[in-house]
Amino acid sequence: MRTDTYPPYLDGGGRDWRDTATRYALLPLRIFLGVTFIYAGLDKLTDSAFMKDGGAGSIGDTMRAVRDSSAIPALVDLALKNPVGFGAAIALGELAVGIGTLIGLLTRLAALGGALISLSLWLTVSWASDPYYYGNDLIYLMAWLPLVLAGAPYLSLDAAWRNRRRQRAGGFD
Repeated sequence: MRTDTYPPYLDGGGRDWRDTATRYALLPLRIFLGVTFIYAGLDKLTDSAFMKDGGAGSIGDTMRAVRDSSAIPALVDLALKNPVGFGAAIALGELAVGIGTLIGLLTRLAALGGALISLSLWLTVSWASDPYYYGNDLIYLMAWLPLVLAGAPYLSLDAAWRNRRRQRAGGFD
């Protein structure tokens, strides 16, 4: 059992497959969440039925349908003051979160945004799912948490900026 804080490849030591797997463990999650949120945002922005106050498939009708079964009806009431604006805000938020996560730009902040979007959707749209694990928004919320905690330490703009700062500082943190 190793008790060292850093894997051996950080100080010039050898690298085995476990170290490599550990190093890139969050990358599949980052790619999945990034692509999914980009797709979700674009899908909402390009769906003419969704971006309406009322009608089949509209954000307005969706919010009215879940109002009484949501955990926080006041949050739904707030969204119903301007359903199209709320739908656009969610779509643009998903797009920004997805892009930030996928390219690793301010990843912790993007992941926090994704977690907050997922939390708000869980407390409103999928709150009444029974049993609770049928509601996918709770699962997305939990999936965002490792990225909130760890960020994107590899293959990201955040990592490139961090490495550049280290080089400018002479290799010291």
